[in-house]
Amino acid sequence: MNRREALSRVAVLVGGSIVGAEFFLSGCKPGDKAAAGLPLSAEDMAYLDEIAETILPATSTPGAKDAKVGAFMNTMVTDCYEEKDQKIFLEGMGKLNAACSKMHGHDFMKATPEHRKELLTALDKEAKDYQKSKKPEDPAHYFSLMKQLTLLGFFTSEVGATKALRYIAVPGKYEGCIPYKKGDKAWAT
Repeated sequence: MNRREALSRVAVLVGGSIVGAEFFLSGCKPGDKAAAGLPLSAEDMAYLDEIAETILPATSTPGAKDAKVGAFMNTMVTDCYEEKDQKIFLEGMGKLNAACSKMHGHDFMKATPEHRKELLTALDKEAKDYQKSKKPEDPAHYFSLMKQLTLLGFFTSEVGATKALRYIAVPGKYEGCIPYKKGDKAWAT
């Protein structure tokens, strides 16, 4: 699977366009001006892993934390996002924690799985409502950025592609018609 195909699949999953997609497709440009606070600390990446794990928890398949999505987010935000989007993402990390404190009286890392899910469900609704009324020049919602990177990072990782999706190593023969049974995993390749 090439980058363009992976990106289009993730865009379908999140229902829209991906921030930073043009850089992902054309190649990131490390060394461009980065927002203060980047690259992220190990503590910040652990925080992002917990957010991502709440979005894509481990079940009978590995979760986002198993795919090290926090480290993926760090690389993508640092190397591929424009400075304005980097700032939105970094400020969003603080806003998410503040929203958790306001909703539950403690920060996200101390929250129970139920509290985390309740918070992220509310933020997802907020982001979707924002998207409906957003003008093209308006910035992306911070939670949309986190959710997009979670899905992209997980489904393009080795564990996401081989454990959560069906995977056949390439090169291999082309089979244009393969039977599909209801409940089968989607194809990663």
